[in-house]
Amino acid sequence: MNPSRLSFASDYMEGAHPAVLKRLCETNLEKTPGYGSDHYSESARRKIRELCGAPAAEIQFLAGGTQTNETVITSLLRPYQGVIAADTGHISVHEAGAVEAGGHKVLTIPHHYGKISGRQVSDYCAAFYADANHDHMVMPGMVYISQPTEYGTLYTYDELQALHEACRKYGLYLYADGARLAYGLAAEENDVSLHDLARFCDVFYIGGTKCGALFGEAVVIPDPLLIPHFFTIIKQRGALLAKGRITGLMFDTLFTDDLYTNLGAHALKQAAKIKAALKEYGYEFFFETPTNQIFVVMENQKLALFGERCEYSFWEHTDENHTVIRLATSWASEDEDTEKLIALLKELA
Repeated sequence: MNPSRLSFASDYMEGAHPAVLKRLCETNLEKTPGYGSDHYSESARRKIRELCGAPAAEIQFLAGGTQTNETVITSLLRPYQGVIAADTGHISVHEAGAVEAGGHKVLTIPHHYGKISGRQVSDYCAAFYADANHDHMVMPGMVYISQPTEYGTLYTYDELQALHEACRKYGLYLYADGARLAYGLAAEENDVSLHDLARFCDVFYIGGTKCGALFGEAVVIPDPLLIPHFFTIIKQRGALLAKGRITGLMFDTLFTDDLYTNLGAHALKQAAKIKAALKEYGYEFFFETPTNQIFVVMENQKLALFGERCEYSFWEHTDENHTVIRLATSWASEDEDTEKLIALLKELA
C-alpha cells in the first residue's frame, strides 16, 4: 500500500466505522463473560434473529471469512462428501485450499457472471448418481454460493429458490457466504432479504470484516438443531474468541438504527459515481454489476499510468494488450477520493 496513491483495491482496507470504535472504547474496561456469552452478543443475536425472521436461529460470531467457511463446511459434510461451487467461488480460488485441508473437495462447475443455477446443480447430481461408479467418487453434499458473488453480481429471489429446491431434491445443504452482504442488501436491484436467506439457506453468514467491523462474521443457522454442538466445533477448530464480546458488540452496533444497510448504501452511492464516469469517458466494462465491485477493461499502457496513482485489484488478462481490473468502493469511501479517481479517469480517457 502506498499512502500517496488513491486506493480502490478492496473493501476491507480501512479499520472500523466510528460508531463501532466508539462503543468499543466506551465498553473497553467492562468485565463480561467470555466466548460470546455476554449481553452485547446476546443483544446482537436478538436483533439478527428478528431481521431474519428466525426466532430460534443459532448465531455464532467468528473472526474471518475463510475461517467461517472452513468451519461451517467441515461441520456439515460427511468425510466422503464435497461441496459444489462456482469455479470462481471464493472457497475454490482464494482460500488457499482451506476446505480441501479440512478433508472436503470443492466440486467446481461453470459460472455465469459469478453465479450458478439450480439447473446446474440438478444436472451435476443427476449425472453423479447415473454413474455406476459413483460410490467411488466424491459425493456432493452441499452447495456454496456468495451473495453478492465474487463478481459483484446478485442472486435473485427466484434463483435462490431454485437452488434451494435443487438442494432439497438431492439432499444437499445450501450455504451462502455473505462477506459483502451489506452491499447486496442495499442494492436497488436486490430482491433477496435476510428473511429469504434464512428461509432458503441451511446456513449463511453476515459479513462484518468488509462491512464496517474491525473483523468478524455472524453465522446464522436458522434450524438450531442442524449442527449439534456447533459451539464446541468452533472451539475445536481454533475459531472461538475468548473475548467474544468484541465481535458481539460490533454486530450489535452494526444492527442498530440500520447502520449495516446504510453503510452498504454509502458504498453503492460512491460506486454509482464511478460507474457513471467510466461510461461518460468511454471505458469498457468487463460486465456491469449492481454492487460495490466494478470491473473495467484497460489497455495495458494506460493501466501502467493509472496504477502509478491508484491502487486496484488485478482480475485477469483479456489479451496481450488489455487487462481486467477491479475497483471497489467501501463503507468508508470518501467523496474526495471518489472525485479524485473520477478526475484521473477523465485525464487518462
